[in-house]
Amino acid sequence: MAIREIKYPAKAMRRAKSIRVLLMDVDGTLTPSVVCLQTFPDNSVAEMKVFDPHDGAGIKLAGIMGIRTGLITGRDSPATTRRAREMGMEFVIQGQPKKLESYKAILIRAGVTDEEVAYIGDDLPDLPILGRVGLAVAVADAVVEVKRAAHYITTVAGGKGAAREVVELILKAQGKWKKAIPQAIA
Repeated sequence: MAIREIKYPAKAMRRAKSIRVLLMDVDGTLTPSVVCLQTFPDNSVAEMKVFDPHDGAGIKLAGIMGIRTGLITGRDSPATTRRAREMGMEFVIQGQPKKLESYKAILIRAGVTDEEVAYIGDDLPDLPILGRVGLAVAVADAVVEVKRAAHYITTVAGGKGAAREVVELILKAQGKWKKAIPQAIA
């Protein structure tokens, strides 16, 4: 359930019809564009990430409705591991600043083609994947190059419900949204 009704462009809706896998970046996409590190007196460091609950609910709903989900990120974070598990993500690849090889491995593992994959990104390391997928998505606060590569730009920034917006786009394009609503409130 979107905060506001979004009129999705016809081109994005056409591309979303064949999506079977939704992949995304983490920092700046599933989280706001900040990295929070807390240092302690013993010089140890803890990382804190902030995730939007609408994204989490949307990603869980995507899984319920048959869309496989995952992430590819350059950073390695226990917080990301936990959140991915909570959302039921199938593909979780961290510590991969060059993401294309991980993406290719997911294609093989999932048994899908580029056209059946959507990817959400925000920064330059996402460009190689965005150039291949069936539905390339930039979050509203993505860098200009990512926006140029995108088939769709979300109405909200990364970490503010952008992934949820994309899930709704895909499910609406596939005619599954009305069937999804009772699953979300069950």
